[in-house]
Amino acid sequence: MNALDTERCAGPRPNLRPLFCVRWQVAEDGYVLLSPEGTIRLNPSAGEILSRCDGTRELDDIIGELEDMFNASNLATDIYRFIEHARQRGWLE
Repeated sequence: MNALDTERCAGPRPNLRPLFCVRWQVAEDGYVLLSPEGTIRLNPSAGEILSRCDGTRELDDIIGELEDMFNASNLATDIYRFIEHARQRGWLE
């Protein structure tokens, strides 16, 4: 999947749907996704990605932030896949 495919799927500025909220939970020692149906515990990378999906950041900026944060490169493909997964689950607009 390339950047154009991802922009078609989740938009150039991914945004959580209004029913969802990502929060850091001290008790969980990690991010959770809150929804009317309940709470989903997120793995660290999913939490970092979704916490940035606020509609203000371009997808490329999110990728850059995470590559800097994790001191890694070539994360784009994995992030594109996760964004598509989140879109299919209805988490992103």
